Amino acid sequence: MLKSIAVFYLEFLTCFTLFLLCFRTGEHTNWCLKPKSSSPRGVRWSIFPLHPQYRTAGWVRSVRSQKKALFLDVNDGSSLRSLQVVADPGLAHRRLTFGSAVEISGSLEKSLHEKQNVELQATEVLVVGECDPLNFPFKVKERHGLEYIRQFPHLRCKTNTFSSLLRVRSAATSAIHSFFKENGFVHIHTPIITSNDCEGAGEIFHVEVSNKGDQDEPYFFSVPAFLTVSGQLHLEVMAGAFPCVYTFGPTFRAENSQSRRHLAEFYMVEAEISFIRSLEDLMVVMENLFKATTERILAECPHDIELYHKHVAPGHRVRTINILTHSSQSFAFKVEWGNDLQTEHENYLVKHCGNVPVFVINYPYELKPFYARDNSDQPEHTVAAVDLLVPGIGELFGGSLREEQQEMLRARLARAGMEDAYQWYLELRQFGSVPHGGFGMGFERYLQCVLGVHNIKDVIPFPRFSHSCLL
Repeated sequence: MLKSIAVFYLEFLTCFTLFLLCFRTGEHTNWCLKPKSSSPRGVRWSIFPLHPQYRTAGWVRSVRSQKKALFLDVNDGSSLRSLQVVADPGLAHRRLTFGSAVEISGSLEKSLHEKQNVELQATEVLVVGECDPLNFPFKVKERHGLEYIRQFPHLRCKTNTFSSLLRVRSAATSAIHSFFKENGFVHIHTPIITSNDCEGAGEIFHVEVSNKGDQDEPYFFSVPAFLTVSGQLHLEVMAGAFPCVYTFGPTFRAENSQSRRHLAEFYMVEAEISFIRSLEDLMVVMENLFKATTERILAECPHDIELYHKHVAPGHRVRTINILTHSSQSFAFKVEWGNDLQTEHENYLVKHCGNVPVFVINYPYELKPFYARDNSDQPEHTVAAVDLLVPGIGELFGGSLREEQQEMLRARLARAGMEDAYQWYLELRQFGSVPHGGFGMGFERYLQCVLGVHNIKDVIPFPRFSHSCLL
């Protein structure tokens, strides 16, 4: 009995080891475990080699029917490139059209075509989802503009253009998480519903119960609640116990604008770093994140984007806006110390510096939120804030050192009438507070920069903006 168990165990272990070996080397499709015999003591297994048959599934990109063969280009979404399928013309069917979903069986053979290494010689073509070419808004071999495909948010992922965007977006997301993990950052899930307005701009969405019923209190949470405009303040809480933290998630701004630059829902990458005392320390992290993410997606998505090497060149660092005041160009918005930079100013600065990323630092005190550290540099009176401007977009990153001096922070909150609402924020400075700073990067703006996309609505799967919430 024990001998039989031992023999069975050794046979099973041998088969399982061979299976793992085949699986790890990518050859598991050439082997199959089959029962050799069955007895009351159990099943005995043997390994049999198989003819290299494959089964694939995807969506038809093109159909070319000839006398001697039927040619299909099938794409499964994993790459911009499609797999050519060669089949007997007898397998042609009226349901086999551009956009239809198919499952195909056959053997993978070396291709004679110079642009592809292999092709699938099909023995079976099964149409599992029809696509009416007359009503389908996208036509084969026709290039559709981004503005046109934007009208079909439920279908645009089927186009080459938008499927490429989604692959780049996925790769960029992974690259950002990898960068922070490799550099010792802790990922924090900051809340989407909050009682704080981090930016203080008033452009916020209020959260209310749709059916209050018998509820007597005016607020579900007992206080006014909003959709988050930033996770920064919550990250600052965590920065009191972790030296490096970050978050990556949706944020919301109730800006009544339909311009190419605005969305009501978008994604932000935000980080806070403790024990730093200069903007230089902060800018190094910002620059490294930008470069590492860009290099990673250029390497992983070579067929989806062109290699924008200029986007990973070192950025120029600008400490003042003297360039603007000495410019001969006429601006719609007056250039004057104390006025905020407008889009036209940002674009001019980038162009003036050779169309490469540009850091602008030390903004006028009144232009930045209460949490930015006071530089105490009279008479200019600036705060330690920084923006990274990039070609075609303008501001991509925004950051600052945070005001860790409790009394200076209290005085500024008091002047703004916000001291009571932010007592908890002041209290952070009482218990082991350290010099710290942080930044945020608009993820969609980053994708615009890398891909050269003009409208921000074309780099997010389901854009939400003023007067538009499709699906």
